[in-house]
Amino acid sequence: MENVIAYSPFLMKGVTVTIALSVCSILLAVALGLLGAAGKLSERLWVQRIAGIYITIVRGIPDLVVMLLLYFGGQVLLNQIGALTGLWTYFELNQFVAGVIAIGFIFGAYMSETFRGAYMSIPVGMIEAGVSVGMTRITLFRRVIWPQLVRYALPGFTNNWLTLMKTTALVSVIGLEDIVYNGFAAGRATREPFTFMLIALFVYLVLTILSDTGLRALERRYTRGVQRGV
Repeated sequence: MENVIAYSPFLMKGVTVTIALSVCSILLAVALGLLGAAGKLSERLWVQRIAGIYITIVRGIPDLVVMLLLYFGGQVLLNQIGALTGLWTYFELNQFVAGVIAIGFIFGAYMSETFRGAYMSIPVGMIEAGVSVGMTRITLFRRVIWPQLVRYALPGFTNNWLTLMKTTALVSVIGLEDIVYNGFAAGRATREPFTFMLIALFVYLVLTILSDTGLRALERRYTRGVQRGV
C-alpha cells in the first residue's frame, strides 16, 4: 500500500494522459466518421469507392499494426519528404499526436458505418417534409437530420467509445506514459506488477462505468417520447 501511495502522482499522470488521449481520439474519429459516412452515401461513385477502401482497409488490419505503421512509418515518410523538399532536416512525431491520429483513424472507419446506418434509419418522409416547406440544407441538417442522426447513432457510438478507451492501452507500446505504461513501470520498479496492473484495470473499469452511465442518460434524453419496439 505504501508503494501505491508513493506512486499515486505518477499513476494519476497516466490517468490524465489516457483520458486526454481518449477525448482527442474520439473527436478525430467522429470527424472522420462523418466524412466517411457522407462518402458512402454520396451519389458520386469515386467518392463512394474512396470511403469504401478506407473503411475496408482499416477494419481489416489489426489496431496495433496501424499504430506502429503510423508512428514509425509516418516519421520515416515525413523525414523523406523533408529531405526531398529541404523544408526540414529531421522531424520526430510526438507520441501523443501519433496515438491520437492512429486511434482516431482506426475508429473513424467504425464511426463511418455507425453514422451511415443511423442516417439510413431516418424516415425519408421527414427529410422530404423539410424540403417541401423550403428549408435550406443547413437548416434541414440542423433541425431534422442531426437530431435523428444522434438518436439512431448513440447506441453504436457508445460501443465504439467504450472500445476506443480500451484501445488507448496500445499506446504504451510506443512509449506514451498512459495508465498502462506508468502502471507497468511502477510495478516493475516495486516488483509488484500485479498490484499496479489491478489499479490500471480498476481505472478502465471506472471510466467505462462513468461513460456508459452518461451516454445512456444522453440516449434516454434523445429517445424521450419515442415508442420502442418490443
